[in-house]
Amino acid sequence: MHVKTGDEVLIITGKDKGRSGKIKRMFPSEGRVVVEGLNIVKRHTKARGPGKPAGIIDIEASLDMSNVMLICPSCKRASRTGYRFLEETDHKGRPRKVRFCKACDATID
Repeated sequence: MHVKTGDEVLIITGKDKGRSGKIKRMFPSEGRVVVEGLNIVKRHTKARGPGKPAGIIDIEASLDMSNVMLICPSCKRASRTGYRFLEETDHKGRPRKVRFCKACDATID
């Protein structure tokens, strides 16, 4: 995947196009992400006892992963990402796989 939880992303389509935020939650099997404070929808809730009254609440809905672009921490631009293997190895002895920004060629992970 080109994004991870905690990454700063830019929304490239939809009602929040052009706005950016951090990824709060991910659903990799569904290919969806939840971005903090963006894609707010109204949810009509039924009363569920004294602690949960009925009403209309605002929640952050998920977006498709293809509708967000990673904002590179080094060049501060939304750019495409690629993968490369480093000379150093991980704990299992395999070459470490990292993401890199295709605009400035900086390693992201």
